[in-house]
Amino acid sequence: MNDTTPTKTIPNLENAAVGRPVTRLGVSFFPVYLFENHLPEIATGKGSGLDIEELPKSTVPFLRATNPTRLPVLIPEGEQFLGGLQDRVLNTSVLVAASTHVDIPVSCLERGRWGNRRGFERGRAYAPRLTRLAKTRSVSASVLRNGSPRSDQAAVWLSVDEELDRVGVISRTSAVRDAQEHLKVSHPRSKSIENLVELGPLPGQCGVVVTHGRRVVAMDLFGNHSLLTSHWEGLIRSYLMEPPMSNGHPSASRVLWAISQFYRAKMVAKPGVGLGVTLYVKGPWIEGQALTLDGAVVHASSFMVQQ
Repeated sequence: MNDTTPTKTIPNLENAAVGRPVTRLGVSFFPVYLFENHLPEIATGKGSGLDIEELPKSTVPFLRATNPTRLPVLIPEGEQFLGGLQDRVLNTSVLVAASTHVDIPVSCLERGRWGNRRGFERGRAYAPRLTRLAKTRSVSASVLRNGSPRSDQAAVWLSVDEELDRVGVISRTSAVRDAQEHLKVSHPRSKSIENLVELGPLPGQCGVVVTHGRRVVAMDLFGNHSLLTSHWEGLIRSYLMEPPMSNGHPSASRVLWAISQFYRAKMVAKPGVGLGVTLYVKGPWIEGQALTLDGAVVHASSFMVQQ
């Protein structure tokens, strides 16, 4: 497939099924199930063996991911890496081939520091939803403009500032991690967050669609149950960091509508940063990306922009 040719759909999402939601703090998580989405064995998360480091000539928009293992390793869009010269977040999902390294596109999640912390560690939470939306919107625009999955760093920083303002945290380095640490330590929401983290995904569940009342706000879909399980904690901590923006009863029909908007939206295919093909999705209602491999979804994320 020509890498600039619009593609019709994200594979296998048209057959996705949703279950009954779990609701905490006014935020509902609809379980998503994918069928006939066949993937090879893929590692991901903390036990994957992946090493993340600054480039030899350090630069804000890239990190180096080295995979010394025998399996490909998934790094999903939205995952945070804390430490190094600055905290970063993945711009687009990357599948790093076995026994190789690749330079991965990232955005900075703080701006008052450019100094070394010993190595990187994965954040306990994904980047906040609105930060991911700002990043994803600008990455899609960059891909359409010049083929590069670069973000508008100023827009990302603005969203981080808004998160810090919302939770009333003053951060010396304007770091989103400080907002998330505040929630973990002292916020009354923390008990509900820990409860759902411990609950884990349902058997066979591959993803979540997140709603605030009736309003669908986001989705994260993985190619299989194992991949979702590795990222469940980070997703739940991120999505429950934000109070609901609307109310009403969560609606499965609206969730299915949102999934259909995702796989039917206008999208452009580009070779993945590592393995696979990345689909950049931009529609009137939705911004997103999907990493695919041999006709199957590896990870897809999307954010509703208006309803």
